[in-house]
This record gives sequence, structure tokens and C-alpha cells, in this order.
Amino acid sequence: MSKFSLTPKEIVKELDKYIIGQDGAKKSVAIALRNRWRRQQVTTDIRDEIVPNNIIMIGSTGVGKTEIARRLSHLVQAPFVKVEASKFTEVGYVGRDVDSMIRDLVDNSYTIVKAEHEISVKERAVEMANDRILDLLLPPLNNPDKESADYERYLKTRAKMSSKLMAGDFEDRDVELKVQEDTSGPMMQIFGTMGMEDMGLNLQDMLGNALPKKRKVRRLSIAEARILLINEESQKLIDEEKVQHEAIHRAEQDGIVFVDEIDKIAGERSGGGPDVSREGVQRDILPIVEGSTVKTKYGTVVTDHILFIAAGAFHSSKPSDLIPELQGRFPIRVELENLTEEDFVKILTQPKSALLKQYIAMVGAEDVKISFNKDAVAEIARVAFEVNESMENIGARRLQTIMSRLLEDTLFQLPDSSITSIRVTKSMVVKAFKDTMADQDLSKYIL
Repeated sequence: MSKFSLTPKEIVKELDKYIIGQDGAKKSVAIALRNRWRRQQVTTDIRDEIVPNNIIMIGSTGVGKTEIARRLSHLVQAPFVKVEASKFTEVGYVGRDVDSMIRDLVDNSYTIVKAEHEISVKERAVEMANDRILDLLLPPLNNPDKESADYERYLKTRAKMSSKLMAGDFEDRDVELKVQEDTSGPMMQIFGTMGMEDMGLNLQDMLGNALPKKRKVRRLSIAEARILLINEESQKLIDEEKVQHEAIHRAEQDGIVFVDEIDKIAGERSGGGPDVSREGVQRDILPIVEGSTVKTKYGTVVTDHILFIAAGAFHSSKPSDLIPELQGRFPIRVELENLTEEDFVKILTQPKSALLKQYIAMVGAEDVKISFNKDAVAEIARVAFEVNESMENIGARRLQTIMSRLLEDTLFQLPDSSITSIRVTKSMVVKAFKDTMADQDLSKYIL
């Protein structure tokens, strides 16, 4: 059953729970996601010809570009990876190669699929782990005579111990258990620093069983031993080849790659200088977006149907400064709006993970109740908006700075205080930022 069967309206409704405004961007990603489901319903040969509608989101930092892509992937449990275009360098220079974004995507896909398989076998793994714990508590008889009275007594004793084990009577009892040691020694670390991960390789995978798996005896409580044993038994029950195959398939069909800071590799083309390297990175990214085959440690991945969402502020460049071939692979362009004071008020209060809700939860951990007057919330939003207007606009991220500054002393003193409730008022907000806002240099330094 496809995880993309949500309608575009349902997708937007879910995104609205976390992201304020930006209706155009939400609509575009919702359509792109639904189109993947539509493609999967096509049964003719044309299915392979239907390519994703890759998207470029244009907007200042902090307006919700990354959050839209991240929430989208969480919504459908799709493999997702966020990369920064500026971290890649043209082939021949020092830096990450563009294929690493696909290897990271498959790693994420493998993690998702492996977790699903572990859940499916957990019940059986728990049974097997408890059997092994019983063997530690009451070792099996060697060559027992199943007709003897001794064997009957052994079975009765084991049944009683099993009942007590299930009831949790032995959780604190210590047992000796052979556990596998970490084999990532100096040689692994040396290879790791030489870029083995970026090559999509793993030395342990390459050598396989050539390296002996060392085991050592550890003394653990039964509760601790059970965790290790459940993990061991789960790995035995899971078909690793099937997991890898499914991980690759899901990355190919459902994967989302979010390429941030794409504007940093855009620029008017010239005859030399830095633009040559930026254009080189674009040309390296192009085949990945167009559709190519990338080798990973789980197998080869075809990128034809991976959804790419690019984003950038494009303050000093524009999407048309990208090479024409790359522009053509991002047919959908959405401009995100700068946030207003009203948006800031909504961001502070409405989303499921709203900033005020986060602070209420954190202060609640100290058994203290904190509340915010409506006027105080409006003043926080006003200060954030004004600072963004007078300095570099970092969008909703400015609210984090303002809230941290506003509650700095409170959060510091709470553990040693007898206060049981706090009410944040407008006057408290005005007082906290009066001097800072008046001094432009101080404002730039602090806020």
C-alpha cells in the first residue's frame, strides 16, 4: 500500500499544523507528492517515462523552506536527506562528491526499512531472547533421558522459572553473557579518514567473515541482557538481503533529496575564477537529477524517480543564473514570502511544535508553570520583526534568539528558585529589549 495516497488538500492540511503561511510552496509540494502516487497507479510502459516535478523554492532564510521538505518526508515516512550544494566541489577538488547525497539517501532508507522489519519480528525475538535467558538461569541438560524423573523435574523447574521471568521477578539478577566486541579498531579508523564512507564502502562489509567476530563475557542484569539478546535474535530473523533490496527500491521510488543553498553555486557565467568551479558543481549534480546510476554499499541506485527539492535565498543571483540544463530539471519554481509580524504571532502560538509550547514544556520540567499574555506575544513578534528589518532577515529563526534572550535569567535561576508560576507580560518584554533595541551596535551583537 502506497504511503503517498494522501490527497493534496490532506497534505497541505498536515503541513499547516507545523508551518505558517507559504501556501504556494505547500501546494506545489503536495501536488508533487500526489503525482508520485498517481505514477505508481499507471500500469502501462509510460509509467517509467513519468518523471518527478522537481521544485526550486526561493526565499530568505528562516521562512520555512527546509521545514516544508522535512515535514513532507515525515508525513509519508519517505527516505529523506538534506544536503548543502555549497559543500560539494567540482571533481578534482577537495570536498564531497555529489554521489554522496544518494548514498546518504539510501542509508536513510535502509534505517527506515530495517526498523520496520525489526518491529515485525520483535515478538518472536523477545520469545527467543527469553529462552536464552532461561538457558543462562537454568542450563539445558546434556543428553537428557526424556523418560526419566530427573527430566520431568527439570521441565517443571524450568516452567516455574519461566513464569517468574515473565512476571519480572529476575530483572535485577546478574548473568554472564558473551557479547560481540566492537571490531572498529585502528585500521577501520584509518580507512574511515581516507573517505571510505564517501565511497559508499565499509571495510567490515568488504572483508565479511574474513575478520573474526570477537566475543567477550560481560556481567549484566537480566533486564540489560534481554535488550542485547533481543537485538541479536532480531538480526538472525531479519532477511538482510531483502532489507537491502527494499531499501534501494524505496529510495528510488519514494526518496526525497533536499538541496539547500543552491543559489551559492549559481552565478553569471564568466571565463574563469570561482564561477568555473560553481558551474562544475552544477554539471556534476546534473546527471544525478537527470537520472543516473549510483553505486552504494547496498547495491546500485537509479535516480530517475527521486524527487529533488532545491532551495536558496537568491539574494545576489537568480535561478536563471543556473546552467540551462539544470534549470530544465527544476520546472516548478515557488517564491516564499517574507514573514510579517502577524506571521510571527502565529508561529509562536499555533503550530503543534510552536516555540511558546516548547518553552512551556521545558519550564514545566522544573515543576513551574509559565504563561504568556497576548500583548507579550505581540511584543515578542514586533521585536523580532523590527530586528529582521534593521539587520539581516533570518526569518522565524530570529524568534529563537529573542525568546532565549528574554528568558535567559529565568531559565538560569529556576532550579534554585521557589517560584511555582511565571506570567510573561508586555512590560517584561519591553524592559528586556529596551536598551538593546536603542543601541544599534549592541542590537547587532546580541540579537
